[in-house]
Amino acid sequence: MTGRPLTPSHRRHGFTLIELLVVLAIVATLLMLVSPRYARQIDVSKEATLRENLRTVRQVIDSFHGDKGRYPESLEELVETRYLRALPVDPITESATTWRVVEVPEGQEGQVYDIHSGAPGTARSGEPYADW
Repeated sequence: MTGRPLTPSHRRHGFTLIELLVVLAIVATLLMLVSPRYARQIDVSKEATLRENLRTVRQVIDSFHGDKGRYPESLEELVETRYLRALPVDPITESATTWRVVEVPEGQEGQVYDIHSGAPGTARSGEPYADW
């Protein structure tokens, strides 16, 4: 015999390559299961934020019209007159400059009657963002 027998105190500590590969395979499988749900939840939250931003700006436009007797000349006027702290961001385009302005009906004063999202594409419901 050319050495002492291995006792529990002399065994090597650590993980074998097989153990590490099994753990990595389990983690990869869990990620494959969770990733689609995570991405779907991000889309759901963006759509909910878009709906809320549109609702808020539309209420502000109505308040402006009720107070001033006319519609705003631009979305920036809502910020300048402190009806909004800042123009909200369209969460789909991630920009505050992509809003599409609906012009005021004939016979009314101002330029901004309503807004729609300038985002291309459709929502999960199949409805185009531009129609919201």
